[in-house]
Amino acid sequence: MTPGKLVFKNLTRRRGRFVFTLLGIIIGMGSFVAFMALGGSLKSQIQQESAALGANLVVTPKGSCAYEQVAILTGEQLPTTITAEEVAAIRSIEGMRAIPYLAERSAIDNRPVSVMGILPAETLDFKEWKISAGSYFPTEESQGAILGSVLAEQFERAPGSEIRIRGEMIPVLGVLAETGGKDDLTVFLSMPVAQKLYKQKDNVSYVAVRVDKIDEVDLYAMKIKEKVSLGVVSDKQMLNSVLSIVGTVNVTLQLIAAVSILAAAFGIVNTMMTATYERKREIGILQAMGAPRSTIFRLFLLESAVYGLLGGIGGAVLGFAASIVAAPYISQNAATSFVKGSQGSIDPLMLVGAVLFSTLVAMIAGLYPAWKAAQLSPVEAISYE
Repeated sequence: MTPGKLVFKNLTRRRGRFVFTLLGIIIGMGSFVAFMALGGSLKSQIQQESAALGANLVVTPKGSCAYEQVAILTGEQLPTTITAEEVAAIRSIEGMRAIPYLAERSAIDNRPVSVMGILPAETLDFKEWKISAGSYFPTEESQGAILGSVLAEQFERAPGSEIRIRGEMIPVLGVLAETGGKDDLTVFLSMPVAQKLYKQKDNVSYVAVRVDKIDEVDLYAMKIKEKVSLGVVSDKQMLNSVLSIVGTVNVTLQLIAAVSILAAAFGIVNTMMTATYERKREIGILQAMGAPRSTIFRLFLLESAVYGLLGGIGGAVLGFAASIVAAPYISQNAATSFVKGSQGSIDPLMLVGAVLFSTLVAMIAGLYPAWKAAQLSPVEAISYE
């Protein structure tokens, strides 16, 4: 009998134990792959959103913390305390462009969406948007909405339809061409309309600033601070801050998954140790037939590797399926919106890596049982009943 057939026979000898041990590995690896798939592309998502913002500096309300910086990139609701006078003071500085935004929230069909108040003409030029359907705001105070491409598709809203914002029906004027960022999931209103609906008078949430000379970003930050008593953060500072926060979330997810993998590894140890004691006589017969200890060791190690290989394949499939199913149900907030954004990222390298990692963990878990089996003396093993 070949080693492969012998391993297959031994694995399926106790089918119930084989199935439950395999399920433990599949669930452990499945959770690991699911968390990796949900959080694996966080960094690229954040960098993409930072680039889409198109600003070298961001002016935030005084006392803003890292959470507000995350919220700027995710389109979350923000404190609205920057006054019209402060915006005017910032915009009076020469050598830069300053675009104010009012970040709010609403719901369409009982599902939360981001609402952004903008200066139509300036924001169109600042972000270089294109319109894929309908038309753009005809005036700076137009009573209408522009929808992000993904949002329009999700809620089946086209130009000429209406959406309800704060109890008022707002006509949909047009739909933006896909940007690949949070703008695709946002409702845009003209600033006067948004401020009226949300009763914010002339206040805004933050101001995005693009300077003419990139090498003088720090100088412009100082000029803004001299003009107004507000927070000023560069795009690089904001990016590093957000990456630090979300990186911690990513590590936490991986540590949670590692616990499941560790539990699965101990399951393999238990199964293989039990198999060692049950098959003492078989081991003795193999030794009597001239099989060296290294062969016994390799047979048991191969069995562990098969557990890991099958569990890794099953776990990878389960994990990716779980990430796709679970992602739409994750609440849309600053802590999880990047995870939602990465729901479709199935990396073949991650799939292969998960299977190899599972196999490696299983082989490490099987080292002691394999060594224990190889150390049995022929006399002790063959006399075992």
